[in-house]
Amino acid sequence: MGKLSEWNERFRDKIGWKIIDSYILRKFLGAVVYSILLLMTIIIVFDLSENIQRFMSKAIPVKEIIVGYYLNFIPYFINLFIPLFTFISVIWFTSKLSSNNEIISILDNGVSFYRFLVPYFTGAVIIMLVSLIFANFIVPHTNENMNEFKYKYFGKQAIATNDLHIKNSPNSYLYVQRWDRDHDMGYEFTYEEFDSTAINLKIKAQIAQYDETDGKWHLQNYLRRDIVNGVEIVKAGKMMDTTFNVVPRNFSQDVFIAETMSFKELRDFIAEEKLRGSNLVSHFQIEQHKRVSNSIGIFIMTFLGLSVSSRKNQRGVGVHIFMGMGLAFIFIFLQQVSTVFSVSGGLPPVLGTWIPNVIFLFITILSLKFAQK
Repeated sequence: MGKLSEWNERFRDKIGWKIIDSYILRKFLGAVVYSILLLMTIIIVFDLSENIQRFMSKAIPVKEIIVGYYLNFIPYFINLFIPLFTFISVIWFTSKLSSNNEIISILDNGVSFYRFLVPYFTGAVIIMLVSLIFANFIVPHTNENMNEFKYKYFGKQAIATNDLHIKNSPNSYLYVQRWDRDHDMGYEFTYEEFDSTAINLKIKAQIAQYDETDGKWHLQNYLRRDIVNGVEIVKAGKMMDTTFNVVPRNFSQDVFIAETMSFKELRDFIAEEKLRGSNLVSHFQIEQHKRVSNSIGIFIMTFLGLSVSSRKNQRGVGVHIFMGMGLAFIFIFLQQVSTVFSVSGGLPPVLGTWIPNVIFLFITILSLKFAQK
């Protein structure tokens, strides 16, 4: 501990860290933690009131509700709303500093406005790193646990998906007329393999089912046609075992599956789906970009909240909070609109997820320029 304290002191001296910086940083992080606890308590109360009847009807033990449901429920919502939590926290404690003339005193003692931003920047970095860890490692795991809880107590509904075309390789495709995600089974299955001029292999089967134990596909009531040197060879049978370069999740077409993947898993999954020509690649790319843009948004919300609340107002903290909530509503609205355009309007996912941040970055820069100095 002595060595660590010594290194900490050297680092603080090197960057010119002062007692007032520690004071502001503690206020900042404390306000964020307080707002998270307060708002998550409200969210949990509302969720519990909505689901208590379901919990009781299924006779779910209290321990399971707490450990299996709410401990996996909380990280998702913290990560989802952490830019908003940060924004509200900055407005709240900065308005209090301004109302108590603490900001004026700091600036009157020779501290420049931009030097005053250092502890805010430090706090934003800490929260951003926590958000990145949550988004890419913790939340995917808790989302998967949440799904297991729902499947265990509420039942996994069989969701069928129709008319799916999947790219198996550069010169082969798979097709199922209907996919049963509950049993990893496809009906009216077709496999086609072709060269530069024509199809040279076609397999049709009434049912194609995946076996996780050996990684093979079992084709029932199949008909196989091979074309060799212009001669067609036909073979039919009751059962055929084979392998393809696809697994059931490629047929699932579930836009929410990306929420259960870590950053590396999601990146690899997107690469696979691009090769297969999936029409849901844009959904997965939006999820990938949101994990970063949401965390970067913490910086923007921090300094926007600071610029809004640093000027002393005779009407008190309420005016700052009212202005802040209006800006937060506009930010969330822009996020939703740009995401919709990315999914259905032809806007690239990278633009759809980053446009709100870019717009509010300019607003923040202008607000800081005209903030009280």
